[in-house]
Amino acid sequence: MKVFKFGGASLKDAAGVRNVASIVAQYDSDMIVVASAMGKMTNLLEALAKAHFNGWDETMEIYEKFRRFHLELAGELFGSETEIPAAVFNMLSDMENRLRMPPSLLFDFEYDQFVCYGELLSSLIVSLYLETAGMTNRWVDIRSSLRTDDKYRDASVNWKWTEMLVNNTFQFNGTRMYVTQGFIGSTVTNLTTSLGREGSDYTAAILASLLKAESVTIWKDVPGVLNADPKQYQGTILLKELSYREAIEMTYSGAQVIHPKTMKPLYNSNIPLYVRSFANPSEPGTVIHQVDHPLELTPVFITKGNQVLITFSPYDFSFISAEDISRVFALLSAKGLKVNLIQKSAIDLSLLVDAPELGLETIMLDLRKDYEVKYNTGLTLVTIRHYNNETIERLTAGKKIFIEQYSRLTAKIAVN
Repeated sequence: MKVFKFGGASLKDAAGVRNVASIVAQYDSDMIVVASAMGKMTNLLEALAKAHFNGWDETMEIYEKFRRFHLELAGELFGSETEIPAAVFNMLSDMENRLRMPPSLLFDFEYDQFVCYGELLSSLIVSLYLETAGMTNRWVDIRSSLRTDDKYRDASVNWKWTEMLVNNTFQFNGTRMYVTQGFIGSTVTNLTTSLGREGSDYTAAILASLLKAESVTIWKDVPGVLNADPKQYQGTILLKELSYREAIEMTYSGAQVIHPKTMKPLYNSNIPLYVRSFANPSEPGTVIHQVDHPLELTPVFITKGNQVLITFSPYDFSFISAEDISRVFALLSAKGLKVNLIQKSAIDLSLLVDAPELGLETIMLDLRKDYEVKYNTGLTLVTIRHYNNETIERLTAGKKIFIEQYSRLTAKIAVN
């Protein structure tokens, strides 16, 4: 059994959906197709969630953009809007009914209740189109199987319940193909959750691990895993083979080709991950798997913007202790800030973090209750795996360096 994950770029229009069908048709093995929201629909749904939560006048206007996008795409696939299956209209009606309900007082909860419709509609349209193309399949609402805690927008998987429910649902008894959603799940009380942005890769890995799949393939708009983002760097190089460890290091540092949590379940079950191009499906792409031989890798460049450098110093001029580090990390965790770099001196603790969506000044006020705090915003973290002096000099030329850190294989430099 194989697991295929198709992202938004592969499903951005009717031609993309037809191409997905042509790729799937080339395989005769049992399969699970995991679909992301189409195109940039998650961004639109984020705007919708904010508008609904805040009671803005443009709420229904944003919804109408979402509705028209899917109906026009589906109309092109099925011949005309009048030939679109009723299930698509029913799902849009469910969404509209939810919009007419007053929001709760928790934005993260409301966010998950709306962004899920991107994956739900995308996977439903893909499933229905595959049927018309002669590929019998079963559409599954993954929320009935993938159970999580109630940390909305960044839920953790309840592995005990999920393993039982996934194996009860995806039995391949008279069904060769299932189509489902990435990114979303639900609590044990059936409230929708999400696994974090770009979490569809993680969903594919979860299903593959629990069902002992032969492999996972992520179909992208790039030829595989590259040594840098081609939108930011020229002359990128395809990495034909990576170890699980190398892939984890790259994704944790901010490489967006794969969701950071994807590798753990695949590593634990020794399932290879292929990253391939949906535009050139005959090309082998990149394989990420257990490697028992040395890999000679070219320098890998990862750029992560919107960083904040925060330096903590005790008011009484005492040394930074393990207790201080623990206290600061607890403060940042409570604020939902992800730490990307740590550096300590005698009386300073410097941390580079992802900038919060809102409320940076309020967070700084809270932190200053216990420490003197200085911070710089608008920084970019450049990570170089397998670095050398030439690559460091080239990437930092003409830039102001705020903090830098070097280990055996990795250089991390915050610049502006």
